[in-house]
Amino acid sequence: MLRLLAATIAVAATPSLASAQATSQAAAADEKNAPATVSAEQMSGRPDREVILERDVEIIRGPTTVNADRATYRVVEDEIEASGNIRLRRYGDTYTGDEMRFRMEAQEGYVTQPTYRLQLNNAQGGAARIDFEGEDRATVTDGTYSTCEAPDPDWYLKSSKLNLDTGREQGLARNSVLYFKGVPILAAPAMSFPLSAARKSGVLPPTIGTTNKGGLDVTVPYYFNIAPNRDLTLYPRLFARRGLQLGAEARYLGESYSGETRVEYLPEDRRTRTTRYAYSSTHTQSLSPNLFYTWNINGASDDQYPDDITRTRTAASQRLLPRDFALNYGGTFWNASARASSYQVLQDPIVPIARPYDRLPQISFQSGRQDVAGGFDWNADAEYTHFYHPDLLRGDRLLINPRIAYPIIRPGYFITPKLSLHGTKYNLENPAPGARDSLSRFLPTVSLDSGMVFERDAKFLGNSMTQTLEPRLFYVYTPYRDQSAFPLFDTAEADLSFAQLFSENRFIGNDRISDANEVTAALISRYIEPSGAERIRFAVGQRFYLDEQRVTLGTTRNESRSDLLVSIYGRVSQSVSVDTNIQYSQTLDSISRANYGVQWHPAPRQVLNLKYRRDRVNNLEQVDLSGQWPISSRWYGVARVNYSLPDSKVAEGLLGLEYKADCWIFRVVGQRTPTATTAATTSLFFQLELNGLTRLGSNPLDALRANIPGYQLVNQPSNP
Repeated sequence: MLRLLAATIAVAATPSLASAQATSQAAAADEKNAPATVSAEQMSGRPDREVILERDVEIIRGPTTVNADRATYRVVEDEIEASGNIRLRRYGDTYTGDEMRFRMEAQEGYVTQPTYRLQLNNAQGGAARIDFEGEDRATVTDGTYSTCEAPDPDWYLKSSKLNLDTGREQGLARNSVLYFKGVPILAAPAMSFPLSAARKSGVLPPTIGTTNKGGLDVTVPYYFNIAPNRDLTLYPRLFARRGLQLGAEARYLGESYSGETRVEYLPEDRRTRTTRYAYSSTHTQSLSPNLFYTWNINGASDDQYPDDITRTRTAASQRLLPRDFALNYGGTFWNASARASSYQVLQDPIVPIARPYDRLPQISFQSGRQDVAGGFDWNADAEYTHFYHPDLLRGDRLLINPRIAYPIIRPGYFITPKLSLHGTKYNLENPAPGARDSLSRFLPTVSLDSGMVFERDAKFLGNSMTQTLEPRLFYVYTPYRDQSAFPLFDTAEADLSFAQLFSENRFIGNDRISDANEVTAALISRYIEPSGAERIRFAVGQRFYLDEQRVTLGTTRNESRSDLLVSIYGRVSQSVSVDTNIQYSQTLDSISRANYGVQWHPAPRQVLNLKYRRDRVNNLEQVDLSGQWPISSRWYGVARVNYSLPDSKVAEGLLGLEYKADCWIFRVVGQRTPTATTAATTSLFFQLELNGLTRLGSNPLDALRANIPGYQLVNQPSNP
């Protein structure tokens, strides 16, 4: 009989047959096979059989530590029986209780009247009993679960059986009720939830919202985590005014392919008395290192689908649904592609939308080399396209466009002369009576691009910086050719911009080649920080026409110069940034287009944006104000107002509140989204986010990010 006071001893458990057959070196490497260290103020018993411990008991073996008032350690069985102020720590998790029986190596046993805390997600709770079923599995009987750290948590999950699997990082609650502020808000016979951010199969929390088109909107998704690179979500969606919609979304990702497909089906809309559906599918796949193909297929049952059954702000305003398939091959200095594309047009009820031409097919070839034959750059493009339209002129277009340039780049300046030839041939299927069915055009273009860069040391708001001064001149000449008989398959006049000022053609597309004898002049100045970051950029540019512009899509122009472009962008300070673009018509002595923007971002989750837009051509004048701002220590306001001055009304709007508690967040957001010229959808979002468990309600986060530049999650860690 052994009797010790205030002693510490090491006790080796009797090895199993498998352990006896293992090498001593492997056993030493395994923590679970290490001897147990026991300590207490009083010990008795036999060290090779049974040790009885009293007062300040501590037993340590590998990753497991047990503290108690009293304990008996049975060495042969490797079992602890303990009582009084029990504290068990294993693999970072902590448990307390009144009585315990536990096998150290097998990590099996139980604790009565326990409390627990999980290291993985800082979750905690209490129970009548916890049964341990291995290193990473435990069953909580008549217990609670919460990530709130307060003794009286704001929310908790109460369950008759709660299975916690830290190995698979998931929990499963049976006969469970979710309480918030002491009030039951959700009950379910079974509820699964993650113990980390890892994906898992199961019923996702329902989303509940309301819109003016569908009424109350409830979605209950079920998520299938098929594989680490594949998943499927089924989401039945109930509209109070329209009926039950069935939806599915599949995503997949492989070493050489990826894609996503979504399908929505409403068997009978109670308002329209029709079957309604929508689908979208994108896919990209590499067949070899140089060969890959893509598709992007979209469709809807009717023109009003985005108005009535909108999912997102982007989907609500999308009325040209592309259907595109492309095959691409890339070589060392060339690439080729074959493409077939068409569109479904969801017509606006007020302003008709022109249907684009289908390309059935489009075959293109691009090639180019730089710095060959003493410094020359050359490029050559070719393209064949068959354009189809059910109501308009149809035909084939063959295009060739070789180009050669000789860049001269030196420290402080560059000069690039360039010569190109644009050849086009048309074969038309249904020309107007008396019109030709075959047309061709060859036009050369000569251009000269040049610029200089001056630098000097400067200061901006007291900070040392490098200031640059970069003048640039661009000359282009293309002879005039009458192109009024040529069709317009894919061509429009490009909006004036700094990039377009230095392009050789005023049109986008290849049906029109602008005649040109013009010079573009621009001046850019930058303030650059010692780190190389651009702090401020000023730019001004204008194009001067030396001859009258005769190739147009409308009336002939006789202007001597383009509008003047002015651009200012940068960070005035660490918290204030500006972005201004002005297009000024000197002929009309007025501003044609302009947008002015300023952002104030003094701290995380504090941002205000103010923008003003004006477009005289399209009679557009808007003021856009948005922001996220703390109202108190826990309340945050979010808002956006896009106000149309000519119409004297709000074009788009968003208003909401967010409340951040220690372990939950509540959001309420209302949004008005235009879906057509005279139609808009009003949505109301309610969301309760329980940290570490789920989000209940409808999700407004996508709307907040899209409407408020600089928006941050209120529970996102602050960045300095």
